[in-house]
Amino acid sequence: MELKPIAFFRAPVSEKFGLPRQAGLAESLRGTVVFEADYRSPEAVRGLEDFDYLWLIWGFHLNRPTASEGLTVRPPRLGGNERVGVFASRSPYRPNPLGLSSVRIERVDPAAGEIHVLGADLADGTPIYDIKPYLAYADCHPGARSGFVDGKEWKPLHVVLPREAFHKLDPESVDGLLEILSQDPRPQYQDDPERVYGLLFEGHNVRFRVQDGVLTVISLEDKS
Repeated sequence: MELKPIAFFRAPVSEKFGLPRQAGLAESLRGTVVFEADYRSPEAVRGLEDFDYLWLIWGFHLNRPTASEGLTVRPPRLGGNERVGVFASRSPYRPNPLGLSSVRIERVDPAAGEIHVLGADLADGTPIYDIKPYLAYADCHPGARSGFVDGKEWKPLHVVLPREAFHKLDPESVDGLLEILSQDPRPQYQDDPERVYGLLFEGHNVRFRVQDGVLTVISLEDKS
């Protein structure tokens, strides 16, 4: 089987650090599916406007070539120290580097060959190999068990954003950034309140610290 991208994703986050760890965690985060020329036709998306969600099948293009060799991984929900089998996880380090995400459709632009979506966990430039509509009757399973996730509560951080952020960022992007930061993008085994982290968002280096459940953004620096 030979896989070729049908589209590429455009998003404000261009690196792995800072990406939501699952689709839907940052519900306001905007992104765009941009079709390749062979699929940039209104016929390809006819009827898609009648759906609320999509499944995206995509590639972990930012992973190192040797990153998928292990059979166990350390999920962030378990603190980054406990191991589970790779097939019992959503880890990006897999035998075949394929991702699967359910995202909300904001609008479909058939003429431009674009689908604008919300809540994706894809980096800018991610190759997309297929798109399928989300079907509630088949894809939703209320009450289903979720393994180790059920027993580990995830507490979002309180985010303090400086006033300058509201002037430097697109107003429609602020909520998405707040949701990304509240999910705590740090490696879960790190808890140094003096350490300063940097996250690239819309061309800005968002520098922040975390202490006692509060994430404080120190500055937004233009990426040089």
